Amino acid sequence: MANIIKIDNAVLKRHKRVEKKRKEKTKEIRVYFLIVCEGEKTEPNYFKSFKTNVKSFIYTIDTLGEGSNTRDLVRRTIRARNNSSQEYDSVWAVFDRDSFNPNNFNGAIQLAESNNIKVGWSNEAFELWYLLHFQYRNTSMSRTEYKKAIENAINAKIVAESKSKNPKKFEYKKNSLEMYNILAKYGNQSQAIKWAEQLMTNHTCENYAIHNPCTRIHILVKELNGESEELLDQIRVRNT
Repeated sequence: MANIIKIDNAVLKRHKRVEKKRKEKTKEIRVYFLIVCEGEKTEPNYFKSFKTNVKSFIYTIDTLGEGSNTRDLVRRTIRARNNSSQEYDSVWAVFDRDSFNPNNFNGAIQLAESNNIKVGWSNEAFELWYLLHFQYRNTSMSRTEYKKAIENAINAKIVAESKSKNPKKFEYKKNSLEMYNILAKYGNQSQAIKWAEQLMTNHTCENYAIHNPCTRIHILVKELNGESEELLDQIRVRNT
């Protein structure tokens, strides 16, 4: 006859408590993003391509392409957040410097910060973030020059990796649905983050309109990658 091993009731209870805590630690937590973009398709298409399951977090990413600029975009972001039935964990306004008046650009950033809106601004263009996946750039460029530089960098990678003598060339299209995947295949996002951080150290004043080239997109990207300790701490506090 097999021996019957009796387990003390206190041990069973302790085991259940430990198992419950283990499940709580691995429980997936939903995190809500609102990203309102100046561009109607380019930026929204890029951000919607991020993974929505990061570590133990499930992301809901609401993106709005408003087709408006600077201060008006920030006002729309504030309204979208305040009028939503969803309480967002992280709210961003994303826009470029372009040729907007410096006071308008700086004022939009200040308006956002005073209303607890994060700003993913780029000076001069969003494409700077794309280019940083391939090279460090600390001199200003026009939007057209960014487009050409991105094409050259990606095509150089394609030629190096292709077995064909005449591989199909990449042509940059602003509204592409594939930019996130293309950058993941041929570029280096981790290096882009480091170079974007390096660019930020080149500027110390709060006259953001003269911070050229510079971008804050990498801060948002780190949040979407689950690499922002500030946001993760905020979520942990929310769920305690």
